[in-house]
Amino acid sequence: MTENPLKQKLLGYHLILGSGSPRRKRFFEDLGLEFEVRPKSVDEVYPTHLQGQEISEYLARLKAEPFKKELRPQDLVVTSDTVVWHRGQSLAKAETPEEAFQMLRTLSGDWHEVITSVGFTTHSFQKVVSAITLVKFKEFSDAEINFYIEQCQPFDKAGAYGIQEWIGMIGISEIKGSYTNVVGLPTHLVYETLMSL
Repeated sequence: MTENPLKQKLLGYHLILGSGSPRRKRFFEDLGLEFEVRPKSVDEVYPTHLQGQEISEYLARLKAEPFKKELRPQDLVVTSDTVVWHRGQSLAKAETPEEAFQMLRTLSGDWHEVITSVGFTTHSFQKVVSAITLVKFKEFSDAEINFYIEQCQPFDKAGAYGIQEWIGMIGISEIKGSYTNVVGLPTHLVYETLMSL
């Protein structure tokens, strides 16, 4: 039986997913990886002059910081951050239904960028890679936005939406780039980077 090439490549490593996201955990499982889930909370604050990809790269590095003192030679920790970037602004996670409504109303009928940066950190090196996907929403009615927010409670997602949920099914008219990136992890890029270690 042929072995998973990525699993073979990582035989000498202890892989740690530094995220509590169920979507990222599922992607790691779907890639056939053996890994430990070890999320650590950090205050996700970044310098205000950073733009777009600079924000997600900064936060992916920041999320690796709490691990650095405890990493053993075989440990490899993967951290990531996703930014929804629209007209020069980062749309973070909404805290209330009102905030979620405002974000989705802003994104309605327009293009935005979904940028995910992934950090690979060991005791001796760190590498950060990023993927950008362009997404276009149709024009939403207030009823559609309110229904989605009530049904799906999208308060743990950048931009207040999940592409894999109802709003993605009815609302995305065009997408340019990686679909899995919008869900939360550019799996093709993670695979390539791990294979190149």
